Amino acid sequence: MAQHSPHPGGASRVRRRALLGTAVLAVLVALAGLAAYLTREGRSPSDTPAPPPSSPTASSSPAAPSGQPHTRPRALPVPPKTHDPITYGKAAAAAQWSYDTRAYSQPELLKALRGWLTTESKYADPASVNQAVPSAVLWKEMAANKQVATAKINEGHFPHAFTQALQDDPGAITQAYVYAVTVSGKQSIRWKGSAAGGAESRSTTLAVQCRPNHPCALVGVMPSVAP
Repeated sequence: MAQHSPHPGGASRVRRRALLGTAVLAVLVALAGLAAYLTREGRSPSDTPAPPPSSPTASSSPAAPSGQPHTRPRALPVPPKTHDPITYGKAAAAAQWSYDTRAYSQPELLKALRGWLTTESKYADPASVNQAVPSAVLWKEMAANKQVATAKINEGHFPHAFTQALQDDPGAITQAYVYAVTVSGKQSIRWKGSAAGGAESRSTTLAVQCRPNHPCALVGVMPSVAP
């Protein structure tokens, strides 16, 4: 995806990507240490005060009616207006696990998913979102087969270590207001000529920013899943 970093250049992108991964994973272990790190570096996400109420434990991305084939093209994903990081994280995961090669191009999907990112460029990690979208070469092959993917979200939650860190030091996380949210679900794929298609379980940990009085936004996708 296009860079949103104020520090252009490959080295800066790699450095920020590394900082995002190490910083947000570090928050799952020690929020106080992460807050100090962010204050020093000013490049990666921190986390937030006591979590708001969780959203329902099951949801789905917009999809064709149950039991019916995917006959109508699907619209590009639009971020929800919510202040609940779990609700937002579940919607973001569904958006990243869903696509319709019949309805739009790969660049159009990339642009749409960029719209989910926080406008605070020092926290946003577009490179991590890039990885959720098939490459241009692969997309071309998928489009030839009219491939469509839909997502069913089973649940979303704050990782255990994240909630424990919040309880241990809630005052250390009010700089960037970024939550870790782990989402699990299933991705189903159909293509031209397939009767049943295929499906696989998916899970991801996302960094979601929810500042007070502002709708949530995506910071990035973590390099590994936090339980």
